[in-house]
Amino acid sequence: MFRVYTFEDTVRIDPAYFKLELEEAAAMVLRDRYERRVDPDIGIILSIHNPKEISEGKVIPGDGAAYHKLKFDALTYLPEVNEVVEGEVSEVVEFGAFVRIGPHDGLVHLSQITSDFITFDKKLQSFVGKESKKTLKKGDVVTAKISVVSMKQNLADTKIGLTMRPEGLGREEWLKAKPAEKKEKAEKPEKEKKEKK
Repeated sequence: MFRVYTFEDTVRIDPAYFKLELEEAAAMVLRDRYERRVDPDIGIILSIHNPKEISEGKVIPGDGAAYHKLKFDALTYLPEVNEVVEGEVSEVVEFGAFVRIGPHDGLVHLSQITSDFITFDKKLQSFVGKESKKTLKKGDVVTAKISVVSMKQNLADTKIGLTMRPEGLGREEWLKAKPAEKKEKAEKPEKEKKEKK
């Protein structure tokens, strides 16, 4: 989920930035310090903007920089378990598909793509359902549910697990099954029950 937080901090403005407007210099320093960092409580810090309420600068003897207290806004993304997300398949590998959700990729393990038995087609770099013939390849837009989140200080170590097995998830084409197909699947078990009697 995306959120905007307001923080308060003290920034060190190096003399090299004195030629810039104070807000611009402060924003550059804050972006370098915070953007692309991960905080387990607030998530991935995507962007810093709107430095405000900047105090007068203080200079510490022996350091030519100016120190300013200020407030600023941060746009963050914190994935939450059971959150339904939409994203594009960025890569397909033998063990699953990576889906770009916001600023990070989540993994849909092959066991979580569909309830149908699926196989990996190396030549086409796609998954194909045995009975349903559902396919999944790079570039497909899918709806998935976050099933596992492991937030780490290093963005590269942060892991997000996704599932598309529940009804209503997956590619849009999967959800647009023809009414006749659905009716036929529903009638099959009833016919089998009658024949057994």
